[in-house]
Amino acid sequence: MAEKNEYIELPWTMNSSSGDDEAPKDPRTGGEDFTQQFTENDFEVTPPAQRVQFILGEDVDDGTHVSHPLFSEMGMLVKEGDEIEWKETARWIKFEEDVEEGGNRWSKPHVATLSLHSLFELRRLLVNGSVMLDMEAQNLEVMADLVCDHMVSAGTLPPGVKDKVKDALLRRHRHQHEYAKKTRLPIIRSLADMRNHSSSKKKKSNSKHSRPAQNLPSITEDMVKSPSNQSMARPGSGTELSEQQHKGNTHFMRKIPPGAEASNILVGEVDFLERTLSCFIRLSQAVVLGDLTEVPVPTRFVFILLGPPGSQSNFHEIGRAMATLMSDEIFHEVAYRARKRDHLLSGVDEFLDAVTVLPPGEWDPTIRIEPPAAIPSQEIRKRPPELPKEEVDEEEEEARLREENGLSRTGRLFGGLINDIKRKAPWYISDYKDALSMQCVASWIFLYFACLSPIITFGGLLAEATGKHMAAMESLVSGFVCGMGYGFFSGQPLTILGSTGPVLVFESIIYEFCLKMGWEYMTFRFWIGMWVAGICIVLTAIDASALVCYITRFTEENFATLIAFIFIYKAIENVMVIGKNFPVNQGIYDCVCTPPIGSNASVIDYAKYNWDSCESYNGTLVGGDCGKPPTENVFLMSVVLCAGTFLISTVLKEFKNALFFPSIVRQYISDFSVLIAIFAMSFFDYSLGVPTQKLEVPNELKPTLSTRGWLIPPFAEKNPWWSAIIAVFPALLGTILIFMDQQITAVIVNRKENKLKKGCGYHLDLFILSILIAICSMMGLPWFVAATVLSINHVNSLKLESECSAPGEKPQFLGVREQRVTHILIFLTIGVSVLLTPLLGNIPMPVLFGVFLYMGVASLKGLQFFDRILIMFMPAKYQPDYMFLRQVPIKRVHLFTMIQLACLIILWLIKSFSQTSILFPLMLVVMIGIRKALDLVFTRRELKILDDIMPEMTKRAAADDLHKLDAEVGLLARIFPWGKGSRGRVVTKPPGLDDGIVVSGGAVGAGLITCTTSNANEKEFEAQSSLLKK
Repeated sequence: MAEKNEYIELPWTMNSSSGDDEAPKDPRTGGEDFTQQFTENDFEVTPPAQRVQFILGEDVDDGTHVSHPLFSEMGMLVKEGDEIEWKETARWIKFEEDVEEGGNRWSKPHVATLSLHSLFELRRLLVNGSVMLDMEAQNLEVMADLVCDHMVSAGTLPPGVKDKVKDALLRRHRHQHEYAKKTRLPIIRSLADMRNHSSSKKKKSNSKHSRPAQNLPSITEDMVKSPSNQSMARPGSGTELSEQQHKGNTHFMRKIPPGAEASNILVGEVDFLERTLSCFIRLSQAVVLGDLTEVPVPTRFVFILLGPPGSQSNFHEIGRAMATLMSDEIFHEVAYRARKRDHLLSGVDEFLDAVTVLPPGEWDPTIRIEPPAAIPSQEIRKRPPELPKEEVDEEEEEARLREENGLSRTGRLFGGLINDIKRKAPWYISDYKDALSMQCVASWIFLYFACLSPIITFGGLLAEATGKHMAAMESLVSGFVCGMGYGFFSGQPLTILGSTGPVLVFESIIYEFCLKMGWEYMTFRFWIGMWVAGICIVLTAIDASALVCYITRFTEENFATLIAFIFIYKAIENVMVIGKNFPVNQGIYDCVCTPPIGSNASVIDYAKYNWDSCESYNGTLVGGDCGKPPTENVFLMSVVLCAGTFLISTVLKEFKNALFFPSIVRQYISDFSVLIAIFAMSFFDYSLGVPTQKLEVPNELKPTLSTRGWLIPPFAEKNPWWSAIIAVFPALLGTILIFMDQQITAVIVNRKENKLKKGCGYHLDLFILSILIAICSMMGLPWFVAATVLSINHVNSLKLESECSAPGEKPQFLGVREQRVTHILIFLTIGVSVLLTPLLGNIPMPVLFGVFLYMGVASLKGLQFFDRILIMFMPAKYQPDYMFLRQVPIKRVHLFTMIQLACLIILWLIKSFSQTSILFPLMLVVMIGIRKALDLVFTRRELKILDDIMPEMTKRAAADDLHKLDAEVGLLARIFPWGKGSRGRVVTKPPGLDDGIVVSGGAVGAGLITCTTSNANEKEFEAQSSLLKK
């Protein structure tokens, strides 16, 4: 037996039990290749999964057995009018689509649900039916001849009905898109054709599928009168059908993956057969078989199932089972590599060994299951179990990640800066090429308005705080200078620069100090800026940005949530200020329209005219309030404009997931959502003519104060020489403020969940920022640093998703379109805004407040801290399935959230009062210390789950790796059953999806097998995994 060296022929069983107490031998003993062939002396029973791994592990000798993406189509033999033909009833790329009953359309893609009986019947057909691998056939007629000859020689097909079977196989194939065209009535049509069309539709609507050919009495005679030599004269399948006769569904062809091949399933019942015939065919070379397939894709696999009348529904379910098997990633590869019938049976057994069974009384099989958002990897089913990997030292792994991100000290001056330049230089050209997208245009225009309004608003506040030494014009010029410099040379151009509240407070304190001392403010500020720039350059030289690694999710999400809340609060507050300035109840408006002198009209006739329409009728306004328009509607209009802008932006941003219009239209509407909202609400305001507040942009490029120029003198008569030296003390505070603002925002932008591919540039960003601060100090311009909410919205507006090709496939987040062009264009447009004053002056301020509100709410999306705040108000059964809820007790999660919320409230209070707001940067440093103190309250594992920057999908992948390891341990336990075999075992793992539901033996026979995503038993799996480790 040991010398034969051939595969074992084993009867199929759900329980791969050895039958005795001797454990099977390890086929890998002796360090031999796992893909070798084994003999009966090696083991008595091989599990299906291992048999499949043997098949997939074999080397492919030639290109004929290389797997391709598969498109599966199922056709049924039916009678349409007086003609028998194959009608398309279902198709698969990844998910199943069925022809709707009587609806003459395709169903939504859904996960295939199969009866257990149909899978058992399919396996029986593969055991007893014909299997023809690597058939040499170039057209359907040759294939039909070979199939019939093989069945006759095998004794399964009586020679007398051979021609009838061939004629049935060569019948015309009618596809669903052809039916759709057929139902479109032409302009001129005879009444007889219309009556026949109507009657045929009524006949079709009375059954679930079109009538099977066998149920009509004339079928036998029709089959007899149409032998194969005569049937070729009529339009049929195969080479007889020309390109002009059969036009594929070119629209659906765009959904087919490149290089795909077809798998055709043909099922039907005929009354000249007394027993069921089945044949599984794999062609040696894929060929286009006429009108066999809906799309012009070469066919590689054909499954034929014909039988006597009375089993149409059963055949339909068996055909669906075959098509679902072919769409399974593992069986699909087995079908390509199979060398004999037993290999196909091993693939079926492995599929059955991996499915989930749902009990019949607990689920409605008529419900169509939506495709899952993400499908777990199937690699564990392909590869043999590996030895457990050695545990990686977490500290070493964290150190490696910090080094990759440039957050580790190099030990030499400007070492981090040099590494950042080396890391970013190869991507510099692509930073411009990657911007060739309409998405970048939408992001540019959206962020332009989002940045312009805060700059002008900040300029107005700065004018009050600095005695108009700096105002809106200086803010616009600073935005242009800083934005252009940062866009061209920074390490992370996705970060948007802007003005911040702490900088405004810092400027006001310095101005008040100069007034008190009698010094020249701009000169003293010049030296403070020079010191800040110098200190930042020193910090760059000593790799101080490496300290960013201490800014964890705890600190960064506190900061991001605070800034988002400030945007929301300020947007609502600004609208409320309009309500105070223009109250709804203003009393009597003293202005009335009177008729012109000499007119016969009465005062009553002209009193109906409004303030803005009186003059057009030659009337005269009389009254004390006629110098200004009525403003009782200004506040209500402002509320409508703000709320409308927010709602339109929010709804249209999610429009890419809507059910209307093609995907490219939905994507454009989503990208330009904020721009559409701004223009729609501005037009609405213009059409009503309510005098709302408008955006005020300076119209001349000159300093606000005529006494100053664009260059600040370093020395002034009022300032003593030592003022330049003591400027270092406020500069230290300003450095902390700028460093923390800049680096926390950079950490948020560079999160792993954003999947950035071009690397970070913390040291380069700080170096460029220090140069820009020096330039702004010399020109007397406000300092700009990274703006958190603007940067988050910039990243969100450039997110990339996969283009869904297969019907039902969900788009996957791929990353962010990393480029510099949007940043450059945003601030270039801000620089030329002075020239756009006539256009920008028509935009109402409440519309921009609505944009602020949208940005604040949008930036909260994806923050784990905000999600945990919402969870505190949810009952346990309605809480989302977050990873941290699976791994940390809910009370510990709430405790961590409460501590973080308390820190957020403290930051809000400190920032709200002008006396304490200057301490805000120092409090961010304190937050890092508080986070360090949490090591005494929470375990290391809890903090790693609740407070790290690992994205959700990475954590799920880590959990999946743990489950795979446990599954491999279980597989090894089945291969080496030290003890008695596990008889009566029930399969619980579905193919291609997650762990499922265990069903009792009595429920298996009547249950349903489903390929759905179910995480219901993951906690139970984890519990079992922990027991295995113990």
